[in-house]
Amino acid sequence: MLLIGLTGGMAAGKSTVARRMARLGAVVVDADVLAREVVEPGTPGLAAVVERFGSEVTGESGALDRARLAALVFDDAVARADLEAIIHPAVGAAFEERVAQLAAERPDAIVVHDVPLLAENGLAPRYHLVLVADAPEAVRIERAVRERGMTEDAARARIAAQASDAQRRAVADVLIDTACAPEETTAAVDALWTERLVPFERNLREGRRAARPTAELVEDDAADPWAQQAARVLARLELAGGDLVLDAAHIGSTSVPGLPAKDVLDVQVGVPSLAAAALLAPRFGEAGFPLVAGLGQDTPKPDAPDPELWRKAFHANADPARPVNVHVRVTGSPGWTWALAFRDWLRADPAARERYRRVKEGVLAEVADQLGEHPTHAYAEAKEPFFTEVDGELTAWRERTGWQPRP
Repeated sequence: MLLIGLTGGMAAGKSTVARRMARLGAVVVDADVLAREVVEPGTPGLAAVVERFGSEVTGESGALDRARLAALVFDDAVARADLEAIIHPAVGAAFEERVAQLAAERPDAIVVHDVPLLAENGLAPRYHLVLVADAPEAVRIERAVRERGMTEDAARARIAAQASDAQRRAVADVLIDTACAPEETTAAVDALWTERLVPFERNLREGRRAARPTAELVEDDAADPWAQQAARVLARLELAGGDLVLDAAHIGSTSVPGLPAKDVLDVQVGVPSLAAAALLAPRFGEAGFPLVAGLGQDTPKPDAPDPELWRKAFHANADPARPVNVHVRVTGSPGWTWALAFRDWLRADPAARERYRRVKEGVLAEVADQLGEHPTHAYAEAKEPFFTEVDGELTAWRERTGWQPRP
C-alpha cells in the first residue's frame, strides 16, 4: 500500500487535488474529518476538551461548539498548544487504525492523507511521498477573500500562522501548481498518478526496485537541491529503522557541491552489525527501498583487503521518479569510513574534485554500449579501478588533515 501525504497552505487548492486523486482511484483520508470525529459527543476526545476548556465549549446538544473553541485558542498560544495535545494524538491514532484496516482490505491501495498541518507537525517522513499544492500567497489571499468571505487582513493573519512556503517546499517530493488554469492542474495530477504513483505502488507491493534512467551527468537541481532531497530520504529511513540506525549520511557525487553527477542519490545508513542490517531489510522495503540481492559487498581496498570487512546490504528505491541507492554498512567498518572520507576529500580538494569529474565523463563514454535496465550499475562498476588507484592518496589526506568521520 502506497501512503501519500498531501498538504498546502490555506486556499492553495489542496482539496481540488484530493478530489481529483479520489476520482482516479485513491483512497482519500481527510485529517479534518478525523479531527471532527475524535471530538464527537461521547468520545474521550471531547471529554478531554471539556475538562481543559470548560463546558461552555459545547452547545445545548452536547456537541462541540467549534466557533467558540476557536475564539478561545486563536490568540492564546498556550491554549492552542493544549488543544493540539488533545486532538493530534487522537487524530493520529484514528489515522493509524484506518491505515491498518486499508492495508488488510486493499493492499494495493494508494492512500492519500489530506493533512493541513503536515509540515508544521513534522509528519513528512511517515509517507512514501509528500505532495504539496502550491500557489503564490497573493493568489491564496484573493481566493480566501472571494471564496471564503474572509477579509484580506484575516487571510494574511491565517497564512502567517501556518508553515511558510519554504518550509512546505522543503518537505515536498512533488509540488503541484494550482495557480494555473484548472485543466492544467488536473493534467499534472493525472500524469503524476499514471507515471509515478501507480508504478510506485506496484513496485512497492512486489518488493522491486524501479528501473533507472539513462546514466548521464547533470548539475544539481536549483529548485529542489540534491541535499534537500537526500534529507527527506534519510528522514524516512531513520524513522523506518528506529534504534537499529546508528547514523545516516548523504554520500556519493550528489553530496559534493559543484560536482556534476548522475541524478541518483547515494545515502549510507550505519548499523551496529550485519545482523541488524538483515533486520532492517523488511522495514526499509515497506518504506519504499527494497533489498537488492547480489550487491552485498564493496570492492576491498589495499589497506583492508579482507572481503569480509566490506560486506554490506544494498537497497534501492521503488519510486520510478527518484533514484536512490541505500548502502547499509556497519558503522566504523572500512566501507563505511571510505565512503565518508572520499566525500569529504572531494568537498575539500578542488583538484581531486576536477580529476574525479574527468574520470566520470570518461567512464560514462566507455560503458555507453553496456547500459541496460539499470545503466548506473555498469557505470558504478567501471569506476572501481579509480577508487582503488586513489586509495593511497585518500589515506594520506586523512592522515595529513587529521580527518575524522562525521556522517
